[in-house]
Amino acid sequence: MSAAPRAEPDPGRDPEREPGTDGGASAEGGAAEVRRRAPQRRDAFATRARILRAATQEFARNGFGGARGERIAKRARSSERMVYYYFGSKEGLFREVLESAYDALGVAEQALVLDDKAPREALAHFCRFVWRWYAEHPEFIGVLTAENQLQARHLRRSARLDVLVRPVVRLLAGLLERGERGGDFRPGLDAADLYVSIAGLGYFPVSNRHTLSAVLGRDLADPQVLEAHWRACEDMVLRCVDARLQSAG
Repeated sequence: MSAAPRAEPDPGRDPEREPGTDGGASAEGGAAEVRRRAPQRRDAFATRARILRAATQEFARNGFGGARGERIAKRARSSERMVYYYFGSKEGLFREVLESAYDALGVAEQALVLDDKAPREALAHFCRFVWRWYAEHPEFIGVLTAENQLQARHLRRSARLDVLVRPVVRLLAGLLERGERGGDFRPGLDAADLYVSIAGLGYFPVSNRHTLSAVLGRDLADPQVLEAHWRACEDMVLRCVDARLQSAG
């Protein structure tokens, strides 16, 4: 899946539906052209979105090396030509899949309301949000696993790297600061370190659910098993940040 370099496409233009233009068109013809192009623009955006969704499933299931353009095109009800037109190459498509996956998580994170909750309750709510997101979006886990196998090669080249994860770390830092001021959380906690720990507690059971389910003899996708795991993890996180632990130690 590769393609020759090409000019940056207009995301609202569908070349498969676009006829030739008439340079001598009248004002009335120009208005008709605008009306004609409106549904084409909607179709083009819809085609691009379908390709992106199909590519997300393909990369999550087969990794970067195993993903195939023809399967993406078939699932998107499109053609490989359109895949290349909108995304240029396999690398460009995968990078947009990554950015889109992080964007979806970021939109959900921005909707989190923590200020109306006491610090411990807010942190528990934050943890449950992250863990539930991972469980409900296994394609996110699959795409990130594929990129980790490539040592974040595509993510490091993203022009939007700074805005993909750091906002949620700042959100967590604000919560830790509030909890420290109120005497709920011990001082010196690093938001990035804590985020990695929280993410790991939710990521690992999803990314390894098949092998863990086999060796442990329990279905880690079972809602009751997940809930019991989340309760235990929530207790670990809250004990980790508890100001009383420092005074006791």
